[in-house]
Amino acid sequence: MQMRSRFVPDTKLSDYTLAQRVELTACDLEPIHEIGSIQAGGYLFAVDSDWIITRASANCVELFNKALDEILGAQLGTLLLPDAVHTIRNKLSSMQGADAVERTFAIALRHDGPMVDLAIHRADQLVVIEAEASEPSGDHNAGAMVRSMIDRVQDELSVVGLTEQAVRLVQALTGYDRVMIYKFHPDASGEVIAEHVRAGMEPYLGLRYPASDIPQQARSLLARNPVRVLFDTHGPSSPIMSNGPADEAPLDMSMSALRTHSKMHLEYLQNMGVGASLTISLLKNGALWGLIACHHNTPRRVGFERRTTAELFAQILSLLIDRCERNEVLKYEAQTRQLTGTILATIATNGSANQDFNELSSHLLDVVPCDGSALCLDGKVTLRGTTPTLEEFGNLRAFLDGVADSQVYSTDEIGAVYPPGKAFAERAAGMLAIPISTVPRDYLVFFRKETASTVTWAGDPTKAARSEGLNGDRLTPRKSFEAWQEKVQGKSVPWTESEKRGAEALKVTVLEVVLRLISSAEGERAQASEKQELLVAELNHRVRNILGLIRGLISQSRVDAQDVDTFAAVLGERVHALARAHDQITAKNWGPGSFQTLVSTEAGAYLGTANASIRMQGPPIMLVPQAFSTMALVIHELITNAAKYGSLKVQDGYVEVNWLINSLGNLVMTWTEVGGPPVTPPTRTGFGTTIIRRSIPYELGGVAKIEFLATGVTAQFEVPAKFIVIVDHGSEQAAVAVIKPKAGTLTGLVLLVEDNMIIALDAEAMLLALGAQRVMVAGNVQDALNLLDNETPTFALLDVNLGNQDSFPVADRLQKLGINYIFATGYDSGGEYPPAQQPKPVITKPYTQESIALALGSLGEPAFEFAGREAT
Repeated sequence: MQMRSRFVPDTKLSDYTLAQRVELTACDLEPIHEIGSIQAGGYLFAVDSDWIITRASANCVELFNKALDEILGAQLGTLLLPDAVHTIRNKLSSMQGADAVERTFAIALRHDGPMVDLAIHRADQLVVIEAEASEPSGDHNAGAMVRSMIDRVQDELSVVGLTEQAVRLVQALTGYDRVMIYKFHPDASGEVIAEHVRAGMEPYLGLRYPASDIPQQARSLLARNPVRVLFDTHGPSSPIMSNGPADEAPLDMSMSALRTHSKMHLEYLQNMGVGASLTISLLKNGALWGLIACHHNTPRRVGFERRTTAELFAQILSLLIDRCERNEVLKYEAQTRQLTGTILATIATNGSANQDFNELSSHLLDVVPCDGSALCLDGKVTLRGTTPTLEEFGNLRAFLDGVADSQVYSTDEIGAVYPPGKAFAERAAGMLAIPISTVPRDYLVFFRKETASTVTWAGDPTKAARSEGLNGDRLTPRKSFEAWQEKVQGKSVPWTESEKRGAEALKVTVLEVVLRLISSAEGERAQASEKQELLVAELNHRVRNILGLIRGLISQSRVDAQDVDTFAAVLGERVHALARAHDQITAKNWGPGSFQTLVSTEAGAYLGTANASIRMQGPPIMLVPQAFSTMALVIHELITNAAKYGSLKVQDGYVEVNWLINSLGNLVMTWTEVGGPPVTPPTRTGFGTTIIRRSIPYELGGVAKIEFLATGVTAQFEVPAKFIVIVDHGSEQAAVAVIKPKAGTLTGLVLLVEDNMIIALDAEAMLLALGAQRVMVAGNVQDALNLLDNETPTFALLDVNLGNQDSFPVADRLQKLGINYIFATGYDSGGEYPPAQQPKPVITKPYTQESIALALGSLGEPAFEFAGREAT
C-alpha cells in the first residue's frame, strides 16, 4: 500500500499567533502540548494498538536508516530487533498511571545502529517512544549517586541550608554553568532562593520573576511531566510526520521528554543569554512548590540517564523540603499548645471574668505575633494595640460575616479584599480572624501593621514587549533582566501556615474564656448555653479520658484511706505522677519518652536526694505516650510502697531496676528490693497493688508479676514491642575540622582533578579550608587542560586514575607552567609513575585535610596544625 506522509500542521499555534489579543494572559492559551515537533537531539515514533507506526519525527530516517514512507505504516517488529520490542512490551506491562513514563538505557534498536536510551509513555490510544543516543555511563551509578547526594542533604534542618546544598550537588552532577532553585510564592510569582553559578557570571539569587514568565499551562505540564530539557536554544527541530487524514488531531505531547519549546520561551532564554537549559519540578502534595532550573551559556546535552538521576534526587529533595516545613509547623504548634495550656491554667485560678480576658490578652502576642487585637463578643468590641477605630472595625465586621464562617480567615492586604481597608492600612494592613460563634457572629481578630517592602524583580514585570510583523503585533518576551525594584505598600508580613494553625489551636482557649465571660453576665444565660455546647463539642474528646481516670483514682484511693488527710495526700501523689508523665511526653510533642528519665523523675519527686538508692541498668529505650503514662503510675506505686514499707525505708536499703529487650522485642523490667526490713505479705489488696498488678496487662496487653518475699518485694513486667522505641546511637556526627596555619595558607586559584563527584565536593571543601580563594574542578584530562588554557592556578591536586585515563598529561602541563601539585590515589600502592613525576608526593584515599597539609609541607608550602575529618 502506498503511504502518504505529511507534516502535522501546528494549526493551533498558528491560530494563537494570529488571532489572540496581544496580552500576557494570552500566553496561558498557547497549546504547547500539541506543538508538533521535537528537538533534533533525539527521535520520536508512535505505534497504535496493532503496533503499526503511525507517527514519526522526520529525523527517524537517520535512526532506522530507511525512508520515511518505509517507516510510517510499518510494523514495529520489522524495524526493531526482537529484544528491543520485547523490552518495550515489558515496560508497557509495568506502566502504572495515566502520566507514567517508563525508561530503559543503552539498548540497541537494530544491528548496525547506535545504543540509545528510550522513554515510553501513552498518549490517547498511541504508545509514544522517544530515543536519544546513550551517554557513556563510565562510573555513573544512578542509585549510588542519588544515595550519596541524599546523604549530603538529609541532615539539613532548614529549607535554606537544604537548597544551598542541593544546587551545588545538581551542578556537580549535570555540569551546567548555573543551577538555581526557584520557589513559587502565593501570588504565583517566583524567587531564586538558592544558586550555584560559575565564576564571572552575574548572580540571580534573590531576584523575583512575575507569574507571567511561566504561563499556567506550562505549570500544569511541569506538575505532570517534571523534567524539561533544552539542548540548544538556537538548535533545529524535527517535525512529527503522519500518514493519517488531513484533519487528524495533533499528537498530545504532554509527557514527551523531547518536545520542542515554544517560540516565546526560546526567545525568553535567548534574551537571557542561555544556550541550554534543564528544569526539574519540585512538588508538594502534587502541586508545584518550585523548580530546579539549570542554565548553560552554550549548547549542552545531558544524557537521559543523568537527567533521570537528577529527577530522582529532586523527588527526594521535595520530600526533604516538605519535612523541613512540617517540622517548623510542628515546632510552632508545640509552642502554641504549651502557651494555650498556660493560659487555661492561669485563668482557671481567677474568679473574675475580666481578669480572664486580661490574662488571655497578655499572651496573645506569644501565640500569634501581631500589632493589635480585637475581641467582638455579643455586640461589645474590645480593642488592644494598633487597630482600626471602633467605627472602622464595625464596618469590617460586616465584611467578616460574609467571608469567615467557621474557619480562620486571613489576608496580608485588607485593602485588596475590602477596599475601605486602604484608609487604615498604615495601622492595620493584615488581619487573621477567628470566628468563635455563629449567632451572633463573634470574632477574635489579630491585626498587623503595614510593612512597606522593596521587591527586586528580574526586569520590570509590568512591561510587555511587542514587535511588529507582517501579521501585526505579536507578544515577545522582555529583553532586559536587570534588577528592577518595586516598592510594595498596603501589605503586612504574611501569615504563615504555622500561625494559622496556631490560631486554630487558640480557638479552644478562647472558647474557654468566652464561656467564663458569658457565665458571669446575668441575663445572658441562653447565649451562654449555645457557646457552652460549642466548647464541650471541641473539648469533650480531649478531657473525657483524663476525667474518667481521675474519677477512678479518687474512688479507689478513698477505699484505702483511713482519714481525709491520708486520702488527699495519696490522691495528690498519684495525680502528680500522671502530671509528671504528661509533662515529659508533651515536651516531646506528644512523642515517646525516656524510660530511664521516667524512673529517675519519679524517684526524685518522691524521695528527693534518696533517689541514689535506686540502681538502674539497661539499654536506652523510649515508651510511646500510652505506655509512658501507665508505667508512670506503676513506678510511682512501687517507689511509694518501697519508701513506706520496704528497702527504701532504711538507711542501707536500695532497689535494683534492670531492663532488657527480649527476642520478641518486648521490654522486660525487673524490680528487686534489697536490704530492707522483713516483708510480710499483705492480708488485703490495696489500690496501689491493684495498679501494679493490673495496669500493664489491662492497658497494654502485657504481663505483671509481684511477689512479697521475706527478703524484699520483687516484681517483673513485660511491655509489648509496639509500645517500645529503641534509641539509635549510631548517628553521631563526625568531628569538625579545625585548621590552624603556622606560617601562611594556600592562596589564589587551585585546580582539582577528580572524576568522582562526591569525593570532588569533599576535596573542594578541604582546599578552601586550607586557604584557597577558589577551586576549579575538572573530571577528566581534557577538561583540566582546557581550564589551564584559560587560567593559571597556584597549586593542583590530581587524582591519578580517571576512569580509563590517568592525570599524567595534566601533571606534564603543570610542570611546564612551574605549578606545584600532588597526586591522590585510591590504590594501596602508588603504581607506576613516569620518571618526571616520581618525586611528587602521593596521598592515599580517603584523604584528609591533614594528609593534604602534610603533602603541602613536603613541597615547601606552609605547615599546618590539624584536628581532622576524613573524606567520604
